[in-house]
Amino acid sequence: MTVNDDSFTNWKNREEIAESMIPIIGKLHRERDVTVLLHSRSLVNKSVVSILKTHRFARQIAGAELSVTETLPYLRALTTLDLGPSQIDIGMLAATHRGDDRGLTVEAFTAEAVAGATGADKIESRSGRDVVLYGFGRIGRLVARLLIEKAGSGNGLRLRAVVVRRNGGRAADDLVKRASLLRRDSIHGQFQGTITVDEASSTILANGNAIKVIYANDPSEVDYTAYGIRDAVLIDNTGIWRDREGLSQHLRPGIDKVVLTAPGKGDVPNIVHGVNHDMIKPDERILSCASCTTNAIVPPLKAMADEYGVLRGHVETVHSFTNDQNLLDNYHKADRRGRSAPLNMVITETGAASAVAKALPDLDAPITGSSIRVPVPDVSIAILSLRLGRETTREEVLDHLRNVSLTSPLKRQIDFTTAPDAVSSDFMGSRHASIVDAGATKVDGDNAILYLWYDNEFGYSCQVVRVVQHVTGVEYPTYPAPAA
Repeated sequence: MTVNDDSFTNWKNREEIAESMIPIIGKLHRERDVTVLLHSRSLVNKSVVSILKTHRFARQIAGAELSVTETLPYLRALTTLDLGPSQIDIGMLAATHRGDDRGLTVEAFTAEAVAGATGADKIESRSGRDVVLYGFGRIGRLVARLLIEKAGSGNGLRLRAVVVRRNGGRAADDLVKRASLLRRDSIHGQFQGTITVDEASSTILANGNAIKVIYANDPSEVDYTAYGIRDAVLIDNTGIWRDREGLSQHLRPGIDKVVLTAPGKGDVPNIVHGVNHDMIKPDERILSCASCTTNAIVPPLKAMADEYGVLRGHVETVHSFTNDQNLLDNYHKADRRGRSAPLNMVITETGAASAVAKALPDLDAPITGSSIRVPVPDVSIAILSLRLGRETTREEVLDHLRNVSLTSPLKRQIDFTTAPDAVSSDFMGSRHASIVDAGATKVDGDNAILYLWYDNEFGYSCQVVRVVQHVTGVEYPTYPAPAA
């Protein structure tokens, strides 16, 4: 048999194993509210090839490819346990078991590693929590996709309604157009599932989820209880109101909390999931998820500050253009943003640097920032230049950030790539807040420059959903527990 024959036979065997994993992953998700992860990447609703690619990607961060033959025994072991709602990382189970010298079987080690999710210690599935989207633009539609995808067992977040302004014309035309924008996206591709429109009830049906489309010009026009919506979290995607007074308009009957997908002003808490989400007060009803750039730079900044100390820093963001800019030169209240977005690099400002103080109040270091908008539709890069508290080496910094991306509480926020030819389009659809580009990292004594890719649309939307999961109590614990 030739090498080619051996390789193809091996591939077919791994395909068969991955195929056998799909019903196990699906059943755990639907019946027990368990999300199976592989190095922080969900395997729920993934195809055979996607499962194999996710295993192969482990070589980027762990140094070696992970095989489905290694992870399948841990997945099977999970089916024998009395599991409660949780997230279980079978990649981390395999990795930590390899480093354990007690000689435990896969079954025994798995039972011990996920003990907090079993038996008397497990948390019970909670009733679903209603979510309302106020605005249905770029971020709103991506958040909608994520909420629909995560509906799973029905015990988590339920997207009940979308509030929009009528754009003129007949209601049916408006509804169909909005459904079409959810169905197809020029950047993020086709919606994974089916979408139909019920014009009579002004409802979009997406993978069985009934989403009421409510037309209103301002919050005061909506009575959410009339649609059976109770105790909901409203996600404001419009950015029209950013302070407590403006956002409080949403706190009407049926709405319990308001989450803003833009930087909050005044005393509105700016939350970066993974960094300061555990500081949200239970009675806080209004909060912000800060900006996409703030979410991209704060987690790695915290990782560096915790290990090396940070004396000062500067962030330069090279950011994809947004809807706030003009397609062609035209009037704009901000001078440079009035120039054609797809034809120019546009110098602009970023509030991300000043927002660091809200997310990392203990960081006693000045952070400055600026931004350049460039002619790409999605994925940006933040260049974070730091003066550290001690000297180090490039190898040490990369080892630290690689480990943070694998085993720390920030592993859902920070990803890591060693790909030598990585470019922006490679990170479309990334669910991490930022991705450390190992090849571009520079370290000289106590100076470090990190290049951080981020999908400023999808990665940020994932962070928004994580915050909503946390404040509603449906953010289930992850096992094995990440290192502190």
